[in-house]
Amino acid sequence: MFKALVLEQQDKKTIAEIRQLDESSLPEGEVLIAVDYSSLNYKDGLAITGKGRIVRQFPMVPGIDLTGQVIESKDARYQAGDQVVLTGWGVGEGHWGGMAEKASLKADWLVPLPQGMTGKQAMMIGTAGLTAMLCVQALVDAGIKPESGEVLVTGASGGVGSVAVTLLAQLGYQTVAVTGRVEENGELLKQLGASRVISRAELEEPARPLEKQLWAAAIDTAGSKILAKVLAQIDYDGAVAACGLANGFDLPTTVMPFILRGVKLLGIDSVNCPFERRIAAWKRLSEIMPASYYQQACREIELTEAVECAEAITNGQITGRTVIKL
Repeated sequence: MFKALVLEQQDKKTIAEIRQLDESSLPEGEVLIAVDYSSLNYKDGLAITGKGRIVRQFPMVPGIDLTGQVIESKDARYQAGDQVVLTGWGVGEGHWGGMAEKASLKADWLVPLPQGMTGKQAMMIGTAGLTAMLCVQALVDAGIKPESGEVLVTGASGGVGSVAVTLLAQLGYQTVAVTGRVEENGELLKQLGASRVISRAELEEPARPLEKQLWAAAIDTAGSKILAKVLAQIDYDGAVAACGLANGFDLPTTVMPFILRGVKLLGIDSVNCPFERRIAAWKRLSEIMPASYYQQACREIELTEAVECAEAITNGQITGRTVIKL
């Protein structure tokens, strides 16, 4: 038997409760894992609260991230005792996820735990950190250098944003953090490496087709009118790595930033990211992330606290990363 957070749907409402389950109830998979840690992402919050159409079938164990130890494997790439990490691939949406003491998964979805990183640290990074690393790498590949100018990070108080601010600072970029909670989180964001912090309200006014050029590049987790505003303010030949839609999935903009300033809009996906790119990103994360990040921008909770924290994260009340100890 093992403990799990289980989501059911009753009268079109999502019900979440902790249950004791038998191992035979696990979905089919090639690798059986004893889960040490999961984490709480915005998508998990939407799934647990039912505020977003995340879960594709019920019952479902949420948790798009997990790390743990292989119990048994039908795939030669993994042996009993191996430490592994899982992020994405629809786990926690269409396949039982990480908020349980055991998980049964496809071997192709796993990556080995990066050398020099603990399982807890891997979940302090998680999907959010992997996404942030992919965003940063996309800007580097687009030719954005530290001397190019300031790099804007929207949603900087969240998981992706806080890791992005940390990574950019470690690489020598001048980073401007955008948050709706300047008084509450401004000092933390500066400790993570932000050069300065500005209010989200500055980006919420409707954008003109082109505005004053302010940013060499940006990492955007918001979408909608905030992304439109950011695009209108990017320097000539700049780039925006877009990875989120916390503000909405529409984009009320024009083609003018792209054809008059050569701005590049780079879409970033970590869910189905290929294995080789995942390995490279995790390796880079293990090299760059400072010890101070794990101390400053992360908190640990028990599984019993996951439902309450899911409500909080969907209301924008969670700062940084939340790790769930199984």
